[in-house]
Amino acid sequence: MGAVSLTEIGAHGESPHPNPSPEGEGLEKMRGRLTPNAPLAPLVWFKSGGTAQWLFEPADIQDLSDFLANLDPEMPVMALGLGSNMIVRDGGYRGVVVRLGKPFSVATAWGDGKTMSCGGGTSGILVSSTARDAGIAGLEFLRSIPGTVGGFVRMNGGAYGRETRDVLMACVVVLRDGSVETMPAEALGYSYRHSTLPEGAIVVEATFQGTPGDPAAIQAEMDRIAAAREESQPLRSKTGGSTFKNPDGHKAWALIDAAGCRGLRIGDAQVSEKHCNFLLNLGSATSADIEALGEEVRQRVKAHSGLMLEWEIQRVGEVA
Repeated sequence: MGAVSLTEIGAHGESPHPNPSPEGEGLEKMRGRLTPNAPLAPLVWFKSGGTAQWLFEPADIQDLSDFLANLDPEMPVMALGLGSNMIVRDGGYRGVVVRLGKPFSVATAWGDGKTMSCGGGTSGILVSSTARDAGIAGLEFLRSIPGTVGGFVRMNGGAYGRETRDVLMACVVVLRDGSVETMPAEALGYSYRHSTLPEGAIVVEATFQGTPGDPAAIQAEMDRIAAAREESQPLRSKTGGSTFKNPDGHKAWALIDAAGCRGLRIGDAQVSEKHCNFLLNLGSATSADIEALGEEVRQRVKAHSGLMLEWEIQRVGEVA
């Protein structure tokens, strides 16, 4: 079933779950695209998992704000970027998944040689390449984060010795009640791969600050990062990126390797031979297979080292 209006849903649609439908006063005025029973597997890197009860792709910030303001407050809401660091369970997501598409994929340099603004749906590659063209250094590491601005602002994404909190000045979020708020970086309560952004808040814009730099030198650093990723990570596989957080003083991949988990399989889910902190879908793995493999890895690492790894990948939805 394709995207339809709220009027059509109210007249003919049936919800696959007993949640309230997203009917609400004023929702018929939305300008974005609303799709019921939307398959999520094609939208996530693992290529597994169930459907979203509703998938909403807003036209702009105001459209998202109006939609959430008029949405039943009991309806769960979750943002989806590129679907890289995510397992969508096989039973699907009961609620509304908000996907920030092309209208939110923008990156603009301010012209001062150090500051830029980006939409919440902008990829790390677009952010870093726009920064390069504007002669802004310090944002090269964002090229290696397989996600969008909204995701790495929320999760304090990082790589190669830098984190989002090192370069973020402020972000604009749409809260669950539809209100729009600008938050300085200091208000996000950043720690390793974590922020205190409210549940249901969707990052729609961010302002980053680097330092003036030479575009050729910036490109060289981006090339170095790209080569390092290519050499060490299974980039051309169905994966979810880095699976577990690094415990203090340790590397997750080394703990996994030492516990004998390199290449471990459950069905078509496998611990990568190339990088032990990546899980792979070799073909027909279910999300249950992938998550079960991750839990098995955690237990084996616990038994071997005494350390319990913490999931970095977000796991959402319901078990089938």
